[in-house]
Amino acid sequence: MNWTFGFEPLFSWTVLTALLVPLALLMALSLFLGRRGALLRLAALAALALALLNPVLLDEEREPLKSVVAVVIDESQSQNIGARAETTRQAAEALEQRLGDFDQFEVRVVEAGRGEAADERTETRLFEALEGTLRDVPPSRVAGSIMITDGQVHDVPADASELPGPLHALITGEEDEYDRRIRFERAPRFGIVGAPLEMTYRVLSSADETAPVEVEVFVNGELARIEQATVGREMALEISVPKAGRNIVELRIAPIEGELTETNNRAVALLDGIRENLRVLLVSGEPHSGERAWRNLLKSDASVDLVHFTILRPPEKQDGTPINELSLIAFPTRELFVEKINDFDLIIFDRYQHRDVLPVLYYDYIAEYVENGGALLIAAGPEFAGNQSIAHTPLISALPALPNGEVVEAGFHPRLSETGARHPVTRGLDGSASEPPGWSRWFRAIGVERPDGQVVMEGPDEMPLLVLAREGEGRVGMFMSDQGWLWARGYEGGGPYVALYRRIAHWLMKEPELEEERLTAAGRGMTLEILRQTMADEAGSAIITAPSGERSEVPLSNIDPGLFEATLEVDEVGLYQVANGDLTALAHVGPVNAPEFADTVSTEDLLRPVAEESGGSVRRLDADGSGLHLPNVVPVRNNSGTAAGRDWIGLQTTNDSVLKSVRRVPLFAGFFGLGMLLLAIGAMWYREGR
Repeated sequence: MNWTFGFEPLFSWTVLTALLVPLALLMALSLFLGRRGALLRLAALAALALALLNPVLLDEEREPLKSVVAVVIDESQSQNIGARAETTRQAAEALEQRLGDFDQFEVRVVEAGRGEAADERTETRLFEALEGTLRDVPPSRVAGSIMITDGQVHDVPADASELPGPLHALITGEEDEYDRRIRFERAPRFGIVGAPLEMTYRVLSSADETAPVEVEVFVNGELARIEQATVGREMALEISVPKAGRNIVELRIAPIEGELTETNNRAVALLDGIRENLRVLLVSGEPHSGERAWRNLLKSDASVDLVHFTILRPPEKQDGTPINELSLIAFPTRELFVEKINDFDLIIFDRYQHRDVLPVLYYDYIAEYVENGGALLIAAGPEFAGNQSIAHTPLISALPALPNGEVVEAGFHPRLSETGARHPVTRGLDGSASEPPGWSRWFRAIGVERPDGQVVMEGPDEMPLLVLAREGEGRVGMFMSDQGWLWARGYEGGGPYVALYRRIAHWLMKEPELEEERLTAAGRGMTLEILRQTMADEAGSAIITAPSGERSEVPLSNIDPGLFEATLEVDEVGLYQVANGDLTALAHVGPVNAPEFADTVSTEDLLRPVAEESGGSVRRLDADGSGLHLPNVVPVRNNSGTAAGRDWIGLQTTNDSVLKSVRRVPLFAGFFGLGMLLLAIGAMWYREGR
C-alpha cells in the first residue's frame, strides 16, 4: 500500500476562499474581543471548512519503472584492426549477460559506424548514436551509458552537462600500439593545366622516428617522383597539373614493422584541372555567310582567345588603289605561322584556298604543327575542290581526306553515320534520333575520296560530311560543307550548330570528355559509378580493386550507343582502381582523408574528461589466457556522485513508477462527517441560547 493524504474540494478554491475567509476573520475578531461562545463558533467553522474541503486518503498502486542502460558498440572501420572486432564482440555479449541479471535495468544496444551514408562510415559518432537511442527516455530514468570503442571518437562533447547519467568507456586495442600516417596540410581544389601548383603535406608517427621518410608521389596513378620527408614537419610539394578535369594526387609511404595499419599510409587530394584561355586562329579565305557563325560561337566562349583574319584583298587583286589609302590590316603570315604557331591550340581554315597569301613553305610548318600535337580544322567550301585547293599544298600530309573534284549542290539532311552515333562528338545531338533528322537541310557538300579518319556525319548518297582523324600527335577535322550557318540562322527550324561546332573544337583540342575510348569512375556517397565510352559494340566487364586490395568484377551495361555504365555499392572508404581492357581509372569513395583513418591508435584520452565529469570511468579491456576481464556492474542511487571504482562501474536506479490504480477513502463524508458538522453547529446554537 502507498497511502497519501489530499483534498477534493466541493467547490473551486476561489469560491471557498470567498466563503471561508470572511467567516475566519469574524471568528478571529470574536476571539480577540473575548466574546462568549467564540471557541464553539470556531469549531463549527472548522467543521464546515472540512466538509467543503472534503479531505481524503488515497491508496495508490504503482509499478516501478526500469532504468534504461544504453550500450553503444563502435562498429567503425578502425575497429577491424587486429583483434579489436573480436574483443568488442566478446565484451558486448558478456556485458549484455551481466546487465540481464538485474531486473531494474532495461538494456538498449546500438551499433554505430556502419550506416549507409558516407559520413557515417568516415567518422566515429558514438554520442550522436547515444542521443538517438535515449531520445524518448526521461533523464530521471537513464541509468547511464557504456561505450565499447577504440577511443577514437569524433563527436565528443565539450562537457558532460548533456549526458543524463554516468558514461563508462571500455577501450579495445593494445596499450603499446604505434602507427605511421601521412596527410595533406594544404591541397588546393583547382589548378591551371600545365602550371605548377603548390601543396603541403606532413608525415606523422606515434613511434620515435628521426630518419627521413621516403614519400612516393603519384599523379593519376602514375609515379611522378620520390621525395624525402622529415617526420612531423610540414613539407612543400610542387606538381604540374597534367590535364583538364578531375586529377588525383596520391602520396604513399612504406609501412614499418609492427605498424598498426597501412590504411593511413596514403593521402589523396582531388584536383580539378582548368585550362587557361584557349587560343584559336580562325582564317577565313573570303567573306561569306558562314564565317560569322564560327566567329560568334568562338567569341561567345569566355575561355577562348580568338584571332580572326578574313582575306579581303588577295595578292592577285590589283585595282590601282595606293597602299597608303587602304585601311586593311596586312596579314601577318610570318608572325602567325612561324613565330607563334605553337601558341595556338587550334587553327581553323574556313573556306580558305591557296592564293599566294601564304608561302608554300608555311604549309609545311602547319603540317609539322599538327604532327607535333596541334589541332587543325578545315571548313571546306567549293574552292576545296578546285585547282587552288589547300589539298594541293604540302598540307596534304596532314589531311585525312582528299577532294575528288565533286561539288553536290542539292538539298539534303545531314545524318549521323553508324560511327557517328557512337562518337562523343556527335552522339545524342538534338534531332538525330528521328528520320529524317529534326534539323534543317543543307544545300552543298564537297566530295572527297578515301577518307582516312572516322566519318561521323554523312551527306547526300552517304558522302562523308564530317571526318575526324588523328595525325601524329595532333588531330584534324574536316567539315565538307559550308552550310552550317543555315542552322545558326534558324532556316527550316535550324539545328544544333552550337553543340556540334563546340564539340568538334573541343575534341580537336583533346578535351578528355570527348575521347572515343575513355574510362571514368567517381564516388557518390558509398556508391562507385563507372562510365565507359567506346566505339566498340561491347565493353565487357570492369575489374575493381578496393583500397584493401580485394578485387571484384562488375559487368558494364549499355545505356546509349558507345556508352556503358555500372554502379556498385561498396563498404570501404578510400581509393578504388577500375580497369577495363587497356584503360584504368581511379576514384575516391567517401570523404577524402576521412577522420576515421587519420589516427587509428586506440586511446583513453579523448573520452576520459567527459566520462569522469559525468561520474563514470574509462578503462582498457584486459584479456589473458582465461578470457576477457570486464568490470562488475553495481546499481547505485541517482545523483550519488562518482559511479565507478577500481573494478566496478555503477549504473543509476530510478524512483519513477507508473500509477496503475487508486483507492480513495473520504475522511469527512457520510454520516460521520454530517454528525460532526451537526454536533459543532448544535453546540454553537446551544451555547448562544443560554
